[in-house]
Amino acid sequence: MTATHNKQVLQEVFAETAKGNGRPFVAAMAEDVTWTIIGSTQWSRTYRGKKAVLAELLGPLNAQLANGNTITAHRFIAEDDQVVVEGRGHNTTKTGKAYQNTYCWVFRLSGGQVVDIVEYTDTALIESALQPPQASSRT
Repeated sequence: MTATHNKQVLQEVFAETAKGNGRPFVAAMAEDVTWTIIGSTQWSRTYRGKKAVLAELLGPLNAQLANGNTITAHRFIAEDDQVVVEGRGHNTTKTGKAYQNTYCWVFRLSGGQVVDIVEYTDTALIESALQPPQASSRT
């Protein structure tokens, strides 16, 4: 796939996340996807495989958000199999805390599917607004 095609795939995915629809994002992930959150929070690590991403990252995150996870992307830069996306969340936790994080993701795609994600984000906001993923998955 070309850089242009990879960019288009993610533009379509993020057009839906801006509406609060995360299903195309999940559908775009390969079964063996890896997702690394940079930093030293309890959320920061590499999640390996789509099942782990859903169970250990997205599930616990969505369980803490009041109205789903809405993210608007505002910049896409593509080269070869890599697409860099800058975005901003528009969320509130169930406890009423604003969770409007900023993100920079580096996606690697193969065959039109996301195989690797590296996420750079405001880890101080994660620490102040979210419970650790282990705690949220037990509630």
